[in-house]
Amino acid sequence: MSDVKKVVLAYSGGLDTSVIVKWLQETYSCEVVTFTADIGQGEEVEPARTKAQALGVKEIYIEDLREEFVRDYVYPMFRANTIYEGEYLLGTSIARPLIAKRLIEIANETGADAISHGATGKGNDQVRFEMGAYALKPGVKVIAPWREWDLTSREKLMAYCEEHDIPVDFSKSKKKSPYSMDANLLHISYEGGILEDPWAEAEEDMWRWSVAPEAAPDAPTYVELTFDKGDIVAIDGKALKPHEVLETLNKMGGDNGIGRLDIVENRYVGMKSRGCYETPGGTIMLRAHRAIESITLDREEAHLKDELMPKYAKVIYNGYWWSPERRMLQAAIDETQKNVSGVVRMKLYKGNATVVGRKSEQSLFDESIATFEDDAGAYNQKDAEGFIKLNALRLRIAAGKGRQQS
Repeated sequence: MSDVKKVVLAYSGGLDTSVIVKWLQETYSCEVVTFTADIGQGEEVEPARTKAQALGVKEIYIEDLREEFVRDYVYPMFRANTIYEGEYLLGTSIARPLIAKRLIEIANETGADAISHGATGKGNDQVRFEMGAYALKPGVKVIAPWREWDLTSREKLMAYCEEHDIPVDFSKSKKKSPYSMDANLLHISYEGGILEDPWAEAEEDMWRWSVAPEAAPDAPTYVELTFDKGDIVAIDGKALKPHEVLETLNKMGGDNGIGRLDIVENRYVGMKSRGCYETPGGTIMLRAHRAIESITLDREEAHLKDELMPKYAKVIYNGYWWSPERRMLQAAIDETQKNVSGVVRMKLYKGNATVVGRKSEQSLFDESIATFEDDAGAYNQKDAEGFIKLNALRLRIAAGKGRQQS
């Protein structure tokens, strides 16, 4: 007999997690608690309640976590201008710590002795979920069905559904998306299907959130974003909550063909993976944030922050959100944001999000010094001579010794 009496499952209501509910009940003879999070995936989550009830689940958690997701996870990450391997805005990665936290909190509330998820044994998400779970509850048992069962194909999953009378939203006769997709307020990702060939171009009808740049409006859209300590707090002068900001920018960006990405990334588990992403709001946010930093951060502060960013991105991508190194990096990043306040004006046009203006009361840009016109003595150009000679001293000494500089 299993020592697992109750398990909390991260439950989407889809095929995989519906099978997992029944599989857990049969394999572990345990009670299953389902947890469904609304983090802005764009689909109704309430139907998951009916599906879970049909599977005999008595404790069902369905929660709107959109505001917490953007406020406490997306915004802190964007303060660092975080991108992984030069391109990926970490839309899937940043959602997993929140889900892991709620899984553990619900396990504590319900007296469950295990948690479970539907991530496969080939991907990063198993690492992210479980790293978070162990960091927050060291002794918790984690059940990962994809690492245990033999249901290794969609056909086997469907056969299991038929055998156990599990209700699903589609049958073999209905058209199924060829892609594995994951969505939240920050992005939607696509993997699988023809994308498994890195030479094959993604089909146009795959994209859900954005129009093709060439089909975007011929007139640009202008938008003004107000920042307070590194976070966007208003759009065109209207104060908005964090999740409302992202919802608004997703619509603006998608309408203008902004935010599509096609990359091959290095997964933490060792393999390369080709994925396509739509991150319209995040793309705008990133460029606007760098713009407001460009006039409010000291040069060395900004440069050091840029040096830390790849490490910070790797920490999040690999699932270490709850680690001491992430907290240490976050403290340093947040310290830099105290003066990152002001307004950035963006021009959105046919796939491009272009900064066309920035202003701040904390600006370090001094027009009287930077001007090409008469600066009235604000900057003595003769000072540059000594500056250059001092910095060239080691080069002059080496050259004097006959050392080759090529």
